[in-house]
Amino acid sequence: MLRRDFLKTTATAALAKTAILPVPSAGLPPIAKRRLGKTGVDLSIIALGGVAVMDESQEAANNLVAEAFDRGINYYDVAPSYGNAQDRLGPALEPYRKRSFLACKTQDRTRDGSRKELENSLRVLRTDHVDLYQFHALTKMSDLDQVLGRGGAMETFEAARKEGKIRFIGFSAHSVETALSALERYRFDTLLFPINFVLFSEANFGPQVVEKAQQQGMGILALKSMAKTVWTDSEKGSHPHPKCWYHPAGFPDEAALGLRWTLSHPITAAVPPGDESYFRLAMDVAQRYKPISPAEEKTLLAGAAHSEPLFHLHNS
Repeated sequence: MLRRDFLKTTATAALAKTAILPVPSAGLPPIAKRRLGKTGVDLSIIALGGVAVMDESQEAANNLVAEAFDRGINYYDVAPSYGNAQDRLGPALEPYRKRSFLACKTQDRTRDGSRKELENSLRVLRTDHVDLYQFHALTKMSDLDQVLGRGGAMETFEAARKEGKIRFIGFSAHSVETALSALERYRFDTLLFPINFVLFSEANFGPQVVEKAQQQGMGILALKSMAKTVWTDSEKGSHPHPKCWYHPAGFPDEAALGLRWTLSHPITAAVPPGDESYFRLAMDVAQRYKPISPAEEKTLLAGAAHSEPLFHLHNS
């Protein structure tokens, strides 16, 4: 299937899955929701990623989470590796916990280590369960082998699900090859993966993963929707976006188009950058969301030409 045909087909599917709620008194609709695969859960089309509250004061974190919830965001994603994000998100989300979907992760690949990390996350996040627990950054095949092997973290995940401490099991990855293998070896509920205009157009990185996950009826969650390229050596450590380890798309037009391009694919939701200005832009885009047009896509991809992708296929 040609890429333009794939986009046309998937944009239609994505739009069909988008449920717009009644317009609130403020005049803008709340952020739309889509069904998360076979889970029966509807998520806002963007998440609040925990990096957005990392290193902020508790008051600032409380205010940002309250605003996000008021604007219709019910999907919150965090990980122990995001500095003090769990410490800030736990108290901030507590008033809304019963009405929200909380996703967390572990980078520990072992049964005992992942159990310890899960229990600590539950404590810090002030909850008795997380809705989605994910293997974080399954980049190497050896990572996948370990988590699925004897004494691996999957033993913790499955036991915790029986205990009611997690509802769904997923993974994130930055490797096409590892992601495809994971989809073949276990029936995950969700996938968290880079779905980005530069990666698709310049590196053929991602469409094959989206297609396979869609065939399995999985919940597909997107990373890097507003990313552009890598930081140059001279930019590292001196750029104005310390919460972005990649060079974000141009603010605001290119970034807004990038997010709409991602949301025009058959995904449930996108996790925007942790940079507050980009997160606020993402909320604005989500409240006014419409699929990207062919002309807009042409403009966006023209700007992507010759950009260095964040990731590459291992066999290229």
